[in-house]
Amino acid sequence: MSFLRFVKSKAFFTQILIAIVALVVIVFLTLQWLDYTTNHGEFIKVPDLTGQSLSTVETELDRADLTMEIQDSANFNPDYPRFSVIEQYPLAGTQVKENRKIYLTLNPSGYRKMEIPNVVRRTFRQAKPTLETLGFQIGSITYVDDIGKDEVIAIKHKGKTLEQGDLLALNSKIDVVLGNGNR
Repeated sequence: MSFLRFVKSKAFFTQILIAIVALVVIVFLTLQWLDYTTNHGEFIKVPDLTGQSLSTVETELDRADLTMEIQDSANFNPDYPRFSVIEQYPLAGTQVKENRKIYLTLNPSGYRKMEIPNVVRRTFRQAKPTLETLGFQIGSITYVDDIGKDEVIAIKHKGKTLEQGDLLALNSKIDVVLGNGNR
């Protein structure tokens, strides 16, 4: 019986009221603290960094209170200078908070090197797609006396004969020497 009397008493309602007021004050103070520490409503516009050098990007991001993280170097793109930004995330014009990381993809110094496959003594019809799939370009085609018609006798780059396993930069032009079918 005494418990029911206490629940109906003025002291119980006073304690409940104090607890509710304390909870409201704590929630209000927490929200105010969050607004202050997260800079609520304050944004920085991400600058366009594509095509810029790494030193320029670093200066521009420092000025904007942003940080950078280099994600990767992509495949070489001849449209952009070496070691310049090809892609960025978040994209230019996006609004972000201060000290946000901007992820950058850089243009490497040149095409990466690939190993030359064995295409000697194969038909040109087999060799051409193999070389093009790896990222090489077919340059000039010359013929020499050899019994194998349209068979690859040698492959060259800038006059130097290439062997299987040699490393050559992607997008390089490879000159092909083919047999003409004569002995």
